[in-house]
Amino acid sequence: MTTHPFDDYSKLAATQIAAQVLAGERSAREVTQAALEAVARLDHPVRAFTELWPRHAATRAAEVDRRVRAGERLPLAGVPLAVKATEGLNAYQTVRLVAAGCIPIGATATPGRGTSWQTWGNTDRGPTLNPHNPQWSPGGSSAGSAAAVACGMVPLATGSDGAGSVRIPAAWCAVTGLKPTNGLVPARDRAGLNIAGPLTRSAADAAAYLDAIAGTSTLRGLAPPLRPLRAAWSATLGFAETTQRITDVTHAFVHQLADANALAPDDVALRLPDPAPCWAALRGKGGDTDSASATRTALLRALDDAFDEFDVLATPTTPNPPHGHQGPGHAMSVALTWAFNITGHPAISIPAGWTAKGEPVGLQLVSRPGRETDLLAVAISAEALSAGAPLHKNAAALGKSGT
Repeated sequence: MTTHPFDDYSKLAATQIAAQVLAGERSAREVTQAALEAVARLDHPVRAFTELWPRHAATRAAEVDRRVRAGERLPLAGVPLAVKATEGLNAYQTVRLVAAGCIPIGATATPGRGTSWQTWGNTDRGPTLNPHNPQWSPGGSSAGSAAAVACGMVPLATGSDGAGSVRIPAAWCAVTGLKPTNGLVPARDRAGLNIAGPLTRSAADAAAYLDAIAGTSTLRGLAPPLRPLRAAWSATLGFAETTQRITDVTHAFVHQLADANALAPDDVALRLPDPAPCWAALRGKGGDTDSASATRTALLRALDDAFDEFDVLATPTTPNPPHGHQGPGHAMSVALTWAFNITGHPAISIPAGWTAKGEPVGLQLVSRPGRETDLLAVAISAEALSAGAPLHKNAAALGKSGT
């Protein structure tokens, strides 16, 4: 086995790590040790993890190394995995990822109990901090997972998205977060709104995740769009109170993707019904179920009409920038995401840039059910636009606790 210094661990994608392990350039044991060392070095000022599992990780790494030596071609061999704390080792997606070769190294922060707002993370050391600025929340509820990926502690983390809980932290931590088509894997709630999804730094890793948990072949054919995808752009979906600085950044990025021949955007007057009362009723939080059914039908009809003309829908991921640790106030961070939990459409958040104040902004793309390949193709083009960008917009943030 050929080994060399692991100074580049935090920059490696999951697919790159797996390729090295399968080629005998690294062992799963070495990669696992590098991941735990990265957590020891980077997590103190971020608080992404609530628990580490070094013994379990060592056992799993030894098993992966044994299977690789025996000739098994594990697609995610040796990839360190952060696991959302509310899911754990027995969750469907965790089990599938471990079967594909991932090494779970620890549990990541979620909001916990005691507050109605879910866009934050809680640990026994204090709130999870945004790697780009410790004054901001990392989003939620997959808060620690997004922060761990953004810092380079792991290349892949699990999340779950019932109203935007993968996409929102992805946007605020400037990473990629995918909500697959509802029903592709078992839902995590009775209403069928909450679906597993990954936090990654690359579209290829999101594709590899999807293949591992759903048995698809997304990674094999992953490439930029063969032609610009027709994109319906809407900053508000007809009801959200999107701030101007978020609109400006995402709209400009859509046109950058157009210049790169990934999208053919059109500003449309798309007006969806406000999904708030429908979502609340479906989750058993009050409201009229008949009215909720009518709203869901209206949402599906409006999106069917949109997708008759367009390949993807493009919006900001959130209408507001990251809020502080005191909470969102009157801002509805889920305003642009939770409609697609109701309808089941796949949606992705990709980094779109930064406001003049240095706040990270996400672009949300939505496609027809089962067309995750379209979303990931655009994400590949977006990565080419941002190639060479620093891992952290504000590197000094990692050296300050801020609260």
